[in-house]
Amino acid sequence: MTPPWMLYGANGYTGRLVAERAVEVGEEPVLAGRDGAAVAALAEELGLPWRAFPLSDPGSVRANLIDVAAVLSCAGPFVHTSRPLVEACLATGTHYLDVTGEIPVFEAVLARDAAARRAGVALLPGVGFDVVPTDCLAAKLAAALPEAVELELAFAAVGGSWSRGTLKTVIEGLPHLGAVRRDGRIVAVPAAFDEKTIPFSCGPRRAVTIPWGDVSTAYHTTGIPNIRVYTAMPPRQIAWLRRLRPVLPWLGARPLKRMLQEFVAVRVTGPDETARGSARMCLWGRAAAAGPPEGDGAEVNLTLETPEGYTFTALSAVECVRRLLAGAVAPGAWTPARAFGAGFVDVLIEGAGQAA
Repeated sequence: MTPPWMLYGANGYTGRLVAERAVEVGEEPVLAGRDGAAVAALAEELGLPWRAFPLSDPGSVRANLIDVAAVLSCAGPFVHTSRPLVEACLATGTHYLDVTGEIPVFEAVLARDAAARRAGVALLPGVGFDVVPTDCLAAKLAAALPEAVELELAFAAVGGSWSRGTLKTVIEGLPHLGAVRRDGRIVAVPAAFDEKTIPFSCGPRRAVTIPWGDVSTAYHTTGIPNIRVYTAMPPRQIAWLRRLRPVLPWLGARPLKRMLQEFVAVRVTGPDETARGSARMCLWGRAAAAGPPEGDGAEVNLTLETPEGYTFTALSAVECVRRLLAGAVAPGAWTPARAFGAGFVDVLIEGAGQAA
């Protein structure tokens, strides 16, 4: 029998989708989270075991992980939740996965590679839409142009919307709404720092730079030193975002962030099943080599389409757990493409098509 694994944050929007996907493919994870009543209700609905414990008590976290082979965290903002789970996993010999898209979390988890190897566990952050498809796209581009020194990645949503958890994580990151990688180093830049028209498969779209997780992970996957990530955005929203720049330091104040997160918790849910079924994500990537002084260097462009982001996250996260527990990942800290290969995203897309 497959060793048991735990889904922490199961009662959130993404956690529920992951739990439902796990049951659909015959998995029986232990559902867990801080809210015992909410976790118990979902566990009863799905016929799964459950536990409730906070991440603020290291002893309790270790005690609840000691008998599971892996924990998949869907509890964000991960800047607060990742470290206590990672520390417990290293202490108990439990594999760790999450669905973060937060640059500081990627950098912190990937920095624990040596500790993970000593503990005999795999640390695998970002196993959802953040950052599996873009990480695999980055790996494909690097393979096509090994001499690349610049990497651009972008995505555009066709339909769909954000969940409350995603928005709360964005708010938690305030006032920092811009980051790129230059010469191997992550540097802060203004919100909507760069703007360009990107030739997505779903049509050209205006897009702006955002502090997406690939600013961290694509470097670890490819070694390309200069990286920017863009998201498509209507011109009016781009203009509004740039007008926000002078007040962003104020939005970073803790009381204001808490107020915004409370507002989101009340007013936002996430796309329903119909919206998820009709939406899709279009991705684009470009790798470029250094050119001679008199002209441009070589470059490669690729496009990709996936199911809607939260649907993709559920498919991808469960498959990553299954592969990890089957022994496909050696101890250490990994990006998705380094763990499973650049073609992993194609396997997921094909599987999604067959399921549909």
